[in-house]
Amino acid sequence: MPNKQLKPTSMKDFLEACQQSSDFVTIELSFMLTAQTTFKLSYYKTLINKEMLNLSIRSLQQVEPSHSLITIEEIVSHIPIEGTHITDQIETAQLSVLKGLVLVHSDEVPERYALVPITSNEGLRTSNDADEEFSVVGPKVGFVEDIDINLKLIRLQLNTPDLIIKEISAGSISKTKVSLLYLKDAANQENVAKIEKRISALNFDVIFDTTQLDQLIADNSFTPFPLFITTERRDRVVYSLVLGQVAVICDGSPYFITGPTNLFDFFLSPEDYYTPWLLGSFFRLIRIFGVAFSLLATAMYVAVITFHYDIIPKELLGRLIYSRQSVPFPPIIEALFLEITVELLREAGARLPSRIGQTLGIVGGIILGQAAVEASLTSNVLIIIISLSALASFVTPIYKMSNAIRFLRYPIILLAAIWGSLGIALGICFLLVHLSQLRSLGYPYMSPFFPLHTKDLNDSIVRSSYTQINSRPSYLKPVTSLRYKPKKATIKRDFDEE
Repeated sequence: MPNKQLKPTSMKDFLEACQQSSDFVTIELSFMLTAQTTFKLSYYKTLINKEMLNLSIRSLQQVEPSHSLITIEEIVSHIPIEGTHITDQIETAQLSVLKGLVLVHSDEVPERYALVPITSNEGLRTSNDADEEFSVVGPKVGFVEDIDINLKLIRLQLNTPDLIIKEISAGSISKTKVSLLYLKDAANQENVAKIEKRISALNFDVIFDTTQLDQLIADNSFTPFPLFITTERRDRVVYSLVLGQVAVICDGSPYFITGPTNLFDFFLSPEDYYTPWLLGSFFRLIRIFGVAFSLLATAMYVAVITFHYDIIPKELLGRLIYSRQSVPFPPIIEALFLEITVELLREAGARLPSRIGQTLGIVGGIILGQAAVEASLTSNVLIIIISLSALASFVTPIYKMSNAIRFLRYPIILLAAIWGSLGIALGICFLLVHLSQLRSLGYPYMSPFFPLHTKDLNDSIVRSSYTQINSRPSYLKPVTSLRYKPKKATIKRDFDEE
């Protein structure tokens, strides 16, 4: 079925739009220059099988025209690829190119196109699951270390000539291939030019991974918060491109980075959009609550036990006194001891093989926790709080944001030990001031709340229905703000069977 979303009305306009992307190639069949008709091959090199393409070209080189005019039927008869066919439908030909077929065409023979099916599945493995961003519902396709395969995965999802790919070389020694992706009708060209300029201007020797670029091109390197989203999921990258963001990946890395971003993008999971909006909003609120609990729970325990024990209910106060009566350390030492122990277990589990790491995390946590209580090094209540705090830190979908929350717990705990609840309030104030000053490609990190963009609140803390999130975020200044018309997208077309 022809793709009604293709904007070019002629093949010339379509090819010109495709040629803006660095992975689109058009070559002339030079061996036919003696004839009056010159044919061209146009294709996306990330989608085709190069060996089959070379085989087709070698077969075409054996064509010996019997007259000055060569017909497209004669061309097709010499291509040893099953499924090669001729069409006069422009939209069918355009859609086929976007799907990975090779287009054989000539300016002298308009509206007659040969389509050669030499799409490639080489290198695509079945085990490229998104392990770090696993979700129960939805696709689980992740990226691999081959940049061409990753670009193919994106193109197979976005069948439009508006998807532009630019190639940049980074690293004075490594000369690493870096690809910049964006949607022409969505992304602000200032954002594209800004990222391209920052990558091109890098004075760095070797680029090993895209996560290095994240740090090198970020607006602020003195912050624990990530300013670009790092993801291994195809659906998250595609959704970012549709919203008007820019995606970057380098060769040898299975991770994309996307930006500009705001703080609340790091609490969004693709799974939110695969479930009803009420459930998606509920799970998103649970994540935000979990992050707040992980950040403040231990600090509140230290503040209450040290300064504000009078606010504890009498029924609970007795149990707290009993659990701490034999602990020789002040609450701050007790809390830091357990926090560091949990971090050691987590780091050790991450560095060991998966099965051994899981065993170490479970058995080690149980044994150490029980031994710490029996040795009067800590209280039972604090073990429960630390365990829940560590568990809550895992609800963040983006690993880098989870690391930032883990790091920020320690200064807030120290402030709570010095000034109690006042210290926690000061820590939160400093944190909000820092967040309000952060920028991602020059855009406010706290958007859409600071500055306030009421139209963008529909997909921030909560996820509204699809009829309410049909616009791209206004703070990104997209070329076109409307993604789709909600009335047409949600219309119910029910037909009675005859």
